[in-house]
Amino acid sequence: MAKMKLKARLKDGVTTVKVLMSHPMETGLRKDKKTGEMIPAHHITEVMCEHNGATVLSAEWGGAISKNPYLSFKFNGGAAGDSVKITWTDNKGESETAEGKIG
Repeated sequence: MAKMKLKARLKDGVTTVKVLMSHPMETGLRKDKKTGEMIPAHHITEVMCEHNGATVLSAEWGGAISKNPYLSFKFNGGAAGDSVKITWTDNKGESETAEGKIG
């Protein structure tokens, strides 16, 4: 369904992770303009980031996040070449994972 773009860069001992996620992020409060029917809720509920298998970010999201969300965060302790993995899960049970190396 969706795709993610992940970049992780190390500078002065701090790793900056930037992620662009493709997702419709429907709140369940909007009507279809053609049919007048409510569009069912479909949004990311959880985002997890792991660095070499250890969780460095855990976030709970709701319907108030915009379509195709962008997430950026920093953490200490990374090294060039280390693995970074981002996984999201949505309210329909779908999920997506992206992996990359710290550059």
